[in-house]
Amino acid sequence: IMLLTDPEVESSLLISSDEGATYQKYRLNFYIHSLLFHPKQEDWILAYSQDQKLFSSVEFGRRWLLLHEGVAPNRFYWSMMGSGREPDLVHLEAKTVDGHAQYITCKMQNCSEATRSKPFPGYIDHNSLIVQDDYVFVQLTSGGRPHYYVSYRRNAFAQMKLPKYSLPKDMHVISTDENQVFAAVQEWNQNDTYNLYISDTRGVYFTLALENVKSSQGLEGNVMIDLYEVAGIKGMFLANKKIDNQVKTFITYNKGRDWSLLQAPDTDLRGNPIHCLLPYCSLHLHLKVSENPYTSGNIASRDTAPSIIVASGNIGTELSENDISMFVSSDAGNTWRQIFEEEHSVLYLDQGGVLVAMKHTSLPIRHLWLSFDEGRSWSKYSFTSLPLFVDGVLGEPGEETLIMTVFGHFSHRSEWQLVKVDYKSIFDRRCAEEDYRPWQLHSQGEACIMGAKRIYMKRKSEKKCMQGKYAGAMTSEPCVCTEADFDCDYGYERHSNGQCLPAFWYNPSSLSKDCSLGQSYLNSTGYRKVVSNNCTDGVRERYTAKPQQCPGKAPQGLRIITSDGKLTAEQGHNVSFLVQLEEGDLQRSLIQVDFGDGIAVSYANLSSTEDGIKHIYQNVGIFRVAVLVENSLGSDNAVLYLHVTCPLEHVHLSLPFITTKNKEVNATAVLWPSQVGTLTYVWWFGNNTEPLITLEGSISFTFSVEGMNTITVQVSAGNIILQDTKTIAVYEQFQSLRLSFSPNLDDYNPDIPEWRKDISRVVKRALVEATDISSKHILVAVLPGLPTSAELFILPYKDATGENRRIASDLEKISETLITKLNQNLVHFELKPGVRILVHAAHLSAAPLVDLTPSHSGSAMLMLLSVVFVGLAVFVIYKFKRKIPGLNIYAQMQNEKDQEMVSPVSQRESIPNIPQSELMSPEQLVDEKLEVQPIEQPQATVQNPRKGNATKVVWTEDFPKACGSARGFKPRPGAEVFPQLLSPRAQKKSLPM
Repeated sequence: IMLLTDPEVESSLLISSDEGATYQKYRLNFYIHSLLFHPKQEDWILAYSQDQKLFSSVEFGRRWLLLHEGVAPNRFYWSMMGSGREPDLVHLEAKTVDGHAQYITCKMQNCSEATRSKPFPGYIDHNSLIVQDDYVFVQLTSGGRPHYYVSYRRNAFAQMKLPKYSLPKDMHVISTDENQVFAAVQEWNQNDTYNLYISDTRGVYFTLALENVKSSQGLEGNVMIDLYEVAGIKGMFLANKKIDNQVKTFITYNKGRDWSLLQAPDTDLRGNPIHCLLPYCSLHLHLKVSENPYTSGNIASRDTAPSIIVASGNIGTELSENDISMFVSSDAGNTWRQIFEEEHSVLYLDQGGVLVAMKHTSLPIRHLWLSFDEGRSWSKYSFTSLPLFVDGVLGEPGEETLIMTVFGHFSHRSEWQLVKVDYKSIFDRRCAEEDYRPWQLHSQGEACIMGAKRIYMKRKSEKKCMQGKYAGAMTSEPCVCTEADFDCDYGYERHSNGQCLPAFWYNPSSLSKDCSLGQSYLNSTGYRKVVSNNCTDGVRERYTAKPQQCPGKAPQGLRIITSDGKLTAEQGHNVSFLVQLEEGDLQRSLIQVDFGDGIAVSYANLSSTEDGIKHIYQNVGIFRVAVLVENSLGSDNAVLYLHVTCPLEHVHLSLPFITTKNKEVNATAVLWPSQVGTLTYVWWFGNNTEPLITLEGSISFTFSVEGMNTITVQVSAGNIILQDTKTIAVYEQFQSLRLSFSPNLDDYNPDIPEWRKDISRVVKRALVEATDISSKHILVAVLPGLPTSAELFILPYKDATGENRRIASDLEKISETLITKLNQNLVHFELKPGVRILVHAAHLSAAPLVDLTPSHSGSAMLMLLSVVFVGLAVFVIYKFKRKIPGLNIYAQMQNEKDQEMVSPVSQRESIPNIPQSELMSPEQLVDEKLEVQPIEQPQATVQNPRKGNATKVVWTEDFPKACGSARGFKPRPGAEVFPQLLSPRAQKKSLPM
């Protein structure tokens, strides 16, 4: 005996080994939620804790061992195989670290990572594992549709095959008796009904047994199907079917092959005739079974009383919740009698030799009713002197007993009362052989049920003797097989003439599609014998599937899919391709697969590809995978487009710090890794709430409002979405000034965005303190690369009167003030104790970004002509220099590495760490010319000839290739791919062609 203490007080077990005389307490370090005892080993227990841990004990709870964590509630089972092998094996559904569910098996005393087994490949849906008899069921949802898998006798899982267009939304396993699965399936067009399906022996192929069975929801939200399996008679079920919004009760004796309505009683309780003619009127029953072991449901039957069924219901055109009476059948549902006009709880005693009925009521009662003749007559007895509110009735263990216990309370304030009722004194002897008579099971006169005639020995109704233990007195004689012993096979439907013909979606020749030449297969006749049917001879030979030699066929219906059904794969990981044929012999065909990346393989037979054709892609992209299957009779081909991706790790939005009003600005999303596969870009500009969606990582936009504006980009790569947001200043007029710093600042420059942002803030604060200029009119941006430099932007401002200072003289005045302070070394900041950094003016822009004068002056025109002349001269020199061998070598190498070194969005993004050049012109932000040196060493220098400042970029030849990175080259640590503040046209000019 085991007792559990109140978990609110303590977590302990009280165990008695002397039938409750003494108890010993065992404290637990976990709180028990539920217990599962082994069906055969009485000392073996599984305990499920409140924190989803599963424990095992082989000492009746005296010692516990942690079996597994993260176990789903009510999803753990003892091994229940009919062969009885591995009785200590435990089946469970557990949650992985990343939140997925897995089906796991392990020994109850050894469940380490090394000894665990995962019979189902991959993850399963949460709370979907069912282990029942010889079957294991799991569910896996993909593409929004649930798919169901079954393992028979712990063999490999196979997908359960329902009729093609059933498209199930939900499935419940009803029964797995006698090597067959009875399942209720809610299809795509059903809401409150389910269809009943019955399977072959392996539980794979299902055929329809009954449509539109009523369902309801239990108190705990569980689905309840109005289907009842009658105990004691295999293959007998009762079901409530919905027809034109009316619910009617049907009965089957052959596992759903044939269904019929219930014949109503001929007379009522008082002997008055009942005029109820089939099919317009029949008996309808409530089929709910109580989940409480101490109370009865609406219907009851017992294995030891195979012909007796007691249920509540009504007579009429449909099932009703009103006018409920009690009915009994003593011939397995062929005929019924009314026994009470109100609902009663019925208890079976003495193998059904005694039926005890107690009224269902909320009022206290003191009487019960007994029947010794299968409900034909009833006698009233008192079980207590005072009326009792009955809470439940319980029979002693073993249905041969004549003792029952009634528990309840005399008032709502009183404690529980137990009333023990013993009926042994009613009988004066045990039944002898002459007290029994034979009774033959039949269905409306048909004696052959499930291919056999079954005769039971039943006590004569007039004999009042105690039966005792049930001997199972039943004889069986096989019948000759008829068409009624066969159901339609998978893919076939029964027509009005009784014939099973192929459904419109089914091709009978598909049975041979997986068949190899020289082998044989079972060619269906459209019929299959009902599982557990025992008929012999007759039409069995004609209806049984015949073995046939596999025909030689040309390949047809070729498909190539990935093993996980996805069209994406990760770079550097194995991808398994499966080749499938609707018709043809893969084992005797030549299979050629071109992976689309320059690699192709061929196989002479299927044995090499049973586990899939594996391949690893070294690059990202969309690859055309082509397969060709051919034999001497013909060929077929198929194509799959596979997206090979790399996980996106970082997004950097690159754009100018400032731009002019109503002028296009280019924004670019720079990715790491640069090549990750197919991408989608979503852009938000300023206050616009509607995003722009592009497939390119670069976009142009115009701002029409002055001030600070934001640009946000989201990059979607598969199921990864990353975002970056930047701010850009927009003004109609502004000036800029290049800043330089003390050389020692380079020693502390890690060349990362965060550092540059902090230094920009410090420099801006130093300028404000030195000049008393408002911080709203100064923008400082530290540029990437070495030596460290920055750009100072002078913005329009409001004076003390609130007037906008937009004329050129105002901006020039501020510029002169800033340059004066910078030249006097008055602008500085302290980087760290003892390290002082001076800020200098490198030079002012060659021309204002926006011409602020009403008309062009002569000097301005002269300056402009000079700039044009110098530009043409440089262009001629540039064209001449392109013929230098060293530069030709660089251009050639650039073309060879273009795919790896250039980001998917723009070629200019692939140039790392080029420092921002000088001030931009107002219309196109100055075209810069880059002097490029030949690459002869692993270290390259990109130099700005105008200032003589060189930015070094270190390339490393030997390193492990990163996902999506350029092969053979890698920027030095801390380097950042950062586009220059140049227009696309200017940048294109400055790159070698």
